[in-house]
Amino acid sequence: MMQIKRTGLTWISFLSYALTGALVIVTGMVMDNIAHYFNVPVTSMSNTFTFLNAGILIAIFLNAWLMELVPLKKQLIFGFILMLVAIAGLVTGHSIAIFSACMFILGVVSGITMSIGTFLITHLYEGRQRGARLLFTDSFFSMAGTLFPIIAAAVLSRQLPWYVVYCAIGLIYVAIFIITLFTEFPILSKNSQQKSEPKEKWGPGVFLLALAALCYILGQLGFIAWVPDYATKALGFELGRAGQLVGNFWTAYMVGMWVFSVVLRFIDSQKLLVLLTALASLLMYWFNHAQDPNMLHIIIAALGFFSSAIYTTIITLGSQQTKIASPKLVNFILTCGTVGTMLTFVVTAPIVSHDGPHAALTTSNGLYLTVFICCLLLGFVTKHRANH
Repeated sequence: MMQIKRTGLTWISFLSYALTGALVIVTGMVMDNIAHYFNVPVTSMSNTFTFLNAGILIAIFLNAWLMELVPLKKQLIFGFILMLVAIAGLVTGHSIAIFSACMFILGVVSGITMSIGTFLITHLYEGRQRGARLLFTDSFFSMAGTLFPIIAAAVLSRQLPWYVVYCAIGLIYVAIFIITLFTEFPILSKNSQQKSEPKEKWGPGVFLLALAALCYILGQLGFIAWVPDYATKALGFELGRAGQLVGNFWTAYMVGMWVFSVVLRFIDSQKLLVLLTALASLLMYWFNHAQDPNMLHIIIAALGFFSSAIYTTIITLGSQQTKIASPKLVNFILTCGTVGTMLTFVVTAPIVSHDGPHAALTTSNGLYLTVFICCLLLGFVTKHRANH
C-alpha cells in the first residue's frame, strides 16, 4: 500500500513539472496567433504573458503557508476547478482583460501544483536518492517543453484556434486530478509538526542556495533569450540556424538531466554542484568569445548538458540543510528561482538596448560565476552531510 501511495505521489510530481513546462515554453509558439486574434501588436501581447509568470510566483510564495492550512489533496482538486474556469475563459472570452485574467489563473494553478510536486519529492525520498528523483522530475519540464511546441505547431498549421493548445495542456491536469482522487497524501498540520519536530534554523547555507537559484535562472533565461539575436546580428546567422543553437541547448539539457539523475546517486551533491557551475561558467565564456559557427553548436550543447543538473541540485541541497524539509524552506528557494524568471527581461532588455545582445550574454556569464562562488562558499557551511 505504501509503494502504491508513493508511486501516485511521484507521478503527480512528474506531471506538475510537465504542466509548468508546457505553459511556459509554449508561449512563444502561440503569441503571434493570439496577437492576431485580439488585433494587437505582438510586443503588447507579450506583456500579458507576464500575468502567467506573476501567477506562478505568487502561488509558490503563498503555498509555503497554505500547505500547512489547506490539505494537499484539496488544493489539487481546487486547482482542477480553476483550470476548467481558465480554459473556459480562454475559449469563450474575447477581450485582453479576460485573457490576462485566465493567464494569471493558469499561473496560480501551475505554481500551486509545482510547489506541491517539489515538496512531495523532498518528503518521499532521502539523501542522494532525493537529488536523483528531483532531477528526473525536472526532466518532465523539458520533455513537455519539447513536446508541446510540436503539438502547438500541428494545431496552428491546421488552422485550428490557438486555444486548442491550452485545452491539450489541460489534459495534463486531468491526469493529475484522476491520480489525486485515488491517492492518500501526507498530512501537514502545523500543530502536529510543532509537536513532533524540533524547530530548526535554516542557517547561511539556505540563503546562499536561494541566491544561487535566483542568479542561475536569471542567468540561464537571459542567455537563452538573447542567443538568437546575438547569432543573427553579430555573427550573421540565419534565423533558422540561430534557433537551432537554442534547440541544441535544450536537447542536451534534457539528456543531461537523465544522465545526472544516475550520477547523483554516487557523488556528493555539493561537490558535483561546484564542478558543474565551474564548467558551465567556462563554457558560457567560451561561447561568448568563440567565432567559429560550427564550434558554437558544440559549445552550447555542452553548456546545456552540464547546466542541466544545477537548479535541481540547488533545491535538493536546500532541502537537506535541515533534518526535515519543510514546505517553507523548499518554497523559499523555488520562489527565489521564480523571481529570476520574472526579472529576465527587466534586467536584460535595458542592457541590450544600451550595449547590444553580447552585453546581455556577458551579464549572464557573470551571474553563472556568482552561482559558482555561492556553491563554493556553501562547502564551508552546508549541513546536508550531517542531516542525511
